[in-house]
Parts: sequence; structure tokens; C-alpha cells
Amino acid sequence: SYLYQVIMKWEKLKPPEPDDPMCCCDCDIFWSRCCCDCDSLDQAFNRWLKKKSHTSGFQSPVFGAVIDNLEISMIPALLLLPLLLRIAALHFLLGITILTALPGLVLWYYYATHRKKRRTIFFLTLALYSLGYLYYLFITEILPRGDVSQLQVCVVTAGMILTIVSLIHTKRGPGFVTASLYEASNRKKNIKEDFTYLEKCLQPAASCSMTSSELLKKEEAPSTKWSLCPVCKIIRPPRAGHCRSCGACVLRLDHHCIWINSCVGQANHRSFLLTLCVFVLTAVYGISLVLRSLCPRQYLMTALFYCPGVYSQSSTALCFTCSWYSSIITGGLLYLLLAQILNISFNVTEREVQQALRSKKDQRGLTKYNVLVHLSDKKIIL
Repeated sequence: SYLYQVIMKWEKLKPPEPDDPMCCCDCDIFWSRCCCDCDSLDQAFNRWLKKKSHTSGFQSPVFGAVIDNLEISMIPALLLLPLLLRIAALHFLLGITILTALPGLVLWYYYATHRKKRRTIFFLTLALYSLGYLYYLFITEILPRGDVSQLQVCVVTAGMILTIVSLIHTKRGPGFVTASLYEASNRKKNIKEDFTYLEKCLQPAASCSMTSSELLKKEEAPSTKWSLCPVCKIIRPPRAGHCRSCGACVLRLDHHCIWINSCVGQANHRSFLLTLCVFVLTAVYGISLVLRSLCPRQYLMTALFYCPGVYSQSSTALCFTCSWYSSIITGGLLYLLLAQILNISFNVTEREVQQALRSKKDQRGLTKYNVLVHLSDKKIIL
């Protein structure tokens, strides 16, 4: 009896699957049904059974809708980040503790939201606010010291603007699979085959008759490459995948990036790589300018680890702490950029690599490089 209660309690806490018939809405699949709220419907039915009135108070339906759709998770990024950085600038031990705990907190929040398969603007807000806050400190604290020229400021500013522009272009969409895509592709393929067949007939001493094997290949070729999505119920092309966070199938799905709150697919993969490249180069250049201004007597490679007298003033300590914060972010994005370059060199996507790793997880000594070599041997065509 106790085990049954525990299982039922877990089933109540577990989010419903998109194919679950007990779910009263398909808001993860169809955006037009996002107004449906299972919890609100259950509460309304319970009030009807208990003959209780709905105490709305002063909240209007419009105000309630705004509150429900407001992302509360963006508030800690706007309030706690400057506070934590200023506390970390008080002493180097506090800096080590806070800068070590920040990635752990971000990872914890990522796994908490990733388990629910929900989209969140927390990471996008954190990235944009960090970019703006660090640029503000660069202009207000580093520039007045006189160690940075106007040309160097223009380079940093241009890099930040180019990063935002490429990010906006990436946010336009990864390229979603539509219901009419299969028909258009099939029609285009038939026109191309008919044109090839006509050219073959126009050649001298050519036979215009097609064998039975060619006819069978022509009829079965689209069905062998295209597959039916079990969630969207639409026919999708090869290498397309369904994203549960976005609730749609994406053309050549690479992965769902939490830092842009969108998928990376066929339409925005190049702009995503451009965003990573520009940000990493701008961040490395900006960190080098800050360290040269704060620690002019130290080498650039050792200034981040040893800078005497940097904690003597609050402004220099804050800038030095922000340099460490920027280095942590740049290191993470540099790893992501190198992983993307490695996948591109083997002509695979991150989704295909993760699927191969999960399917071969029982093999010992399996690495991502071995999976990439195995997938590249299959000659997957982009």
C-alpha cells in the first residue's frame, strides 16, 4: 500500500508525455493550444464539486495571463549576478568560493529545467546581462585608467555588436519541418527524375524504357529515407529530429542550445558558429586588455593567476574578478565551439553523436572520437 502511494505520488509529479491521453493539452506540440492549463482545469473542476467560488481578487484575466507567462527565473540573473561579483571582489578566497559555486548552480538549474523539457529564458538572460554588465565595467572602470586606446575600445565594441547581431540572426529559427515539405520534396525529386529520363531518351541509340528495378527504386526511394515523427505525426526528412523543448521537428537538428533558448538546425547552424567565434575572440581580446591594465608588470598568461596589489582597491578587485568570470564563460563556449568544429569535420551532428553514445553505452572504452569515426564511415550526406 505504501509503495502504491509512492508510485502514484511520483506519477502526479511527473510531467505528462505528449502522447499521453490523460494530458488535457498539447501545448508542447501545438503552440495554438498553449492557453489550455491542466492544473487550472483540475482546480476549476474541484471548485465546482465543492461548490466554491473562484476568488480572483483584484487580478484581471489579462493581468493573470501576464503573470503566468512571465519568466520568474530571469530575476536572479539580474539581481544576484552583480551582488555575487562584488562579494567575490572583497577577498580572493571569496572569489574562489563564489566563482567555483556559480558553474555548479548553473548546472543544477540546467538539469532541473532540462528534466521538465521546458524552454526557459534564464540562460539567455544571464548571457545577455553578463555581456552588457562586463562591457559597462570595461567602459566605466578600465577606460578611465588611460591604458586602453580608442581603437581598442572600438574593436571591443564592434565585436560585441557583431555578437548581438549574429545572435539575433540565430534566433530567427533553426528551420522547422512543415507538413508540405514532404510533398514539395517528392514533387521536386520526380521532376528531376523525369528531366533525367528525358535527357536519356534524347540521346542517340538510347532506350527510353525503364526496368522494373528502376521503377521500384523510384517508388520506394522517398519512403525509405523519410520517416514519420511519432509526436508531430508529420513525415520528416533524414537527419531531422523532434525537440521536446521546442515542441516541433527541426531540419538537421544538432542540439537544443539553452544559451539562445532555441534549437540549432539547418537554418541557423552557420550563424550559431559565427556567434561563438565572434564572442570567443572578443572575450579573449577584452580579457587581455583588462589584465594588461590591471597587471602591467605581469605576463599575460600569468596575470590571471598572480596579480599583486589587485585587491588594494575595490574597483580593480571587481575588474579582476570579472576577468575570471569572463574566462570561465569563454572557456565553456570555447569547448562548445571546438566540439562543433569536430562534429563538422566528421560530417555528423551532436544529436547523432549522443544517439550513438547511448546506443553503445554498454561498450567499455567508448569515446566520442570512436563514435565520430564510426558515424563518418557510414558516409552520412548533409
